[in-house]
Amino acid sequence: MEIQEQNQPILNPNPENQKKSVGKTVKMLILAVILSLIFGSLGGGLATLLVLRSPKAQKLLNGIPLNQNVTLNEDSSTVNVVKQDGPAVVSIIISQDLSELPGYGMNPDSQDPFFNYFFNNGQSPQDNGNSSGGNSSSGNGSSSDNGNTSSGLQEVGAGSGFFISADGLILTNKHVVSDTTASYTVITSDGKKYDAKVLAQDPTNDLALVKISIQNAPFLKLADSSQLQVGEHVIAIGNSLGQYQNTVTSGIISGIGRSITAGDDTGSSEDLSGVIQTDAAINPGNSGGPLLNIEGQVVGINTAIDQQGQLVGFAIPANEIARALASYQKNGKITSAFLGVRYIIITDDIATQQNLPRNYGALIVRGQNITDFAVLPGSPADKAGLMENDIILEVNGTKIDENNTLASLIANYNPGDTVTMRVYHKGNEEDVKVVLGESK
Repeated sequence: MEIQEQNQPILNPNPENQKKSVGKTVKMLILAVILSLIFGSLGGGLATLLVLRSPKAQKLLNGIPLNQNVTLNEDSSTVNVVKQDGPAVVSIIISQDLSELPGYGMNPDSQDPFFNYFFNNGQSPQDNGNSSGGNSSSGNGSSSDNGNTSSGLQEVGAGSGFFISADGLILTNKHVVSDTTASYTVITSDGKKYDAKVLAQDPTNDLALVKISIQNAPFLKLADSSQLQVGEHVIAIGNSLGQYQNTVTSGIISGIGRSITAGDDTGSSEDLSGVIQTDAAINPGNSGGPLLNIEGQVVGINTAIDQQGQLVGFAIPANEIARALASYQKNGKITSAFLGVRYIIITDDIATQQNLPRNYGALIVRGQNITDFAVLPGSPADKAGLMENDIILEVNGTKIDENNTLASLIANYNPGDTVTMRVYHKGNEEDVKVVLGESK
């Protein structure tokens, strides 16, 4: 029997029909996706609407603040601080009878009614924006609207300050009220003017206390400046340029524990250590105004600016203010412990450059002038045997470095206290006891 193989027919579809079939399938898939999206959205929206209309959802939503973001919160905090603390900030006007100054009238320069304070902090307030403020409610205001008093005094400078107690005690910079021949007027934020009396000046720091006759004054509270962090948001308020009362600027803490020499055009200078650096704009006239944290507490008092840079300002920390206040409340004056040495803080770079045996501590050095003693004759340091080129390493066991300067450590003690200093002297380390004196 013969078996024949049955060959299957070969399929050979028409290409045109194949294209039409694929196109129809794609169109159906697209339509299905679109319909799914439409009905899904309608269904989801209807379900959401039903849920939101329920009593429980309404109650929940009422407790959720809408349209909030980080920037808005920070701006709102700044506004709140200014509203809260602004009334406690004052302007201090310096007036003087220029006709009594030596050489007045001899040349144009002698008639220039401008005093240059530390880094030119303090300018003539030719228009303080409060000429219509009138006299104080207590009748103390003596300055007239044109800046002259009946005795011939003229406004020659301006600074800032702020209340630290309800009875009218004001903190400001020492250099703002250092002229004993001048008269001082305080202008409060509402434009009222008060005669001011200088009560005390810090012998070692740029701080001073001023008093006016007022009751229930708004006052500021001090923060613990030891808790400050670089990058922290801060706000400065002051009498900018002596013309714009209660000007507000803001920025951050740029540095902590800076040491600077603040000076003026007359050659006067003062060494300040442990100060705060900030990029909040501090202009001439801001001296004595507060530097505030976002909670409205005083972290420092604005003191100086670096004229060679931009937005480089410095403030004395709040803990130094607290020390001065405690001293005044206890002694009726601001007293400071006194050692009597001139020094530089040793860093790694300084240790390398000068080939020093230690990379920390306070190196006792002589100043540039022949009268700039490294150790002041008759001072506590002199009596304890400290000498030029000695390195003070520790004070009562606390290491001296950029964060703990010698001045800041000495400031923790009172005149008459005995401290033990670890000193590197001629190749050896030894403990030296020093009885601290009182700054004059």
